[in-house]
Amino acid sequence: MNLRDNALTILQQTSRTFYIPISRLPSQLQEAVASAYLCMRAIDEIEDHPTLDNFTKAKLLRNISLNLQAAVESSTIDDFSLDLSLHQKNLLPEVTQRVGEWALLAPPSIAPRVWDATAAMADRMAYWAESNWEIQTESDLDKYTFSVAGAVGLLLSDLWAWHDGTKTNRLHAIGFGRGLQAVNILRNHRDDRGRGVNFFPTGWQAKDMLFYARRNLILADYYTESLPKGPALDFCRIPLALAHGTLDVLALGKEKLSRSDVMALVEKITA
Repeated sequence: MNLRDNALTILQQTSRTFYIPISRLPSQLQEAVASAYLCMRAIDEIEDHPTLDNFTKAKLLRNISLNLQAAVESSTIDDFSLDLSLHQKNLLPEVTQRVGEWALLAPPSIAPRVWDATAAMADRMAYWAESNWEIQTESDLDKYTFSVAGAVGLLLSDLWAWHDGTKTNRLHAIGFGRGLQAVNILRNHRDDRGRGVNFFPTGWQAKDMLFYARRNLILADYYTESLPKGPALDFCRIPLALAHGTLDVLALGKEKLSRSDVMALVEKITA
C-alpha cells in the first residue's frame, strides 16, 4: 500500500466528517489536503490527550513546530518525526507518531505551506496548553478558534488557489473554521469538562455558544456559496452541511448526528 492509500486508511479511522470529502478530491489536491488534515490531527491528538500533562503537551507541540520550521528540500520522515519515549509511544496514537510521513505526503510545490500552517498551529496549541485553555471572554474564544481552526480555513483557501486558481474571501474562510470549531466545542463540552477544560467564556451557556457557532456558520455559508463548481465547492459543502445538521440536533438536546443521519446528509449533497 502506497503512502497516499495508507493515509486515506488512517484518515477514515480518525474522521468520518473529513474522510468523505478528502477521498473525493482529485489527485495532487487530495494529497495536499490529506497531508494538512493528518498533520493537524497529529498535533490535535497531543493537545486533547486526556493523560499527558500540559507541560509535556507544550514541549511535544513545540518540538513538532521546530522540526517543520527546519525543513529543507532534502528533509526525510525522521527529520519531521517526534523523538518519543517508550511511555509516550504507548500513549500517543498512530496518527501522531507518523507525523513525519504526513508532512511528506503533500506535493513539493505546496508542502512548505502545509508545514508552515502546522508549525504555527502547534506553537499556538502549546500556548493554550500552558495557559490551560483559559477562556474568559468572547475575544479569548475568537483567539482560540482562530488558532486551531480559522487558520485552517486560510490554508484551505491557499490550497484551492494553488490547485486551480480558485479565489475566496479570506475573512469568510476564517469564519468557516471558527464555525466548525464552535460546533466541536458544543459537541464535546461534557467530555472537555471531564478533563478539566472549559472552552465556554465566563458566564456562557450552551445557547450562547450555539449563537456563536451559527453566526460564524453564516460566514461559512457565504464562503461556500461563492465558490465556483469544482473540487473546492464539493469539499466544503460536506463538512458545512454536517456542521449545520449537528447544531440542529444539539439544539434538540441530542448529543450528535447518528451515522445514518451523516450518510443521509452526504448522499443528499453528493447526489
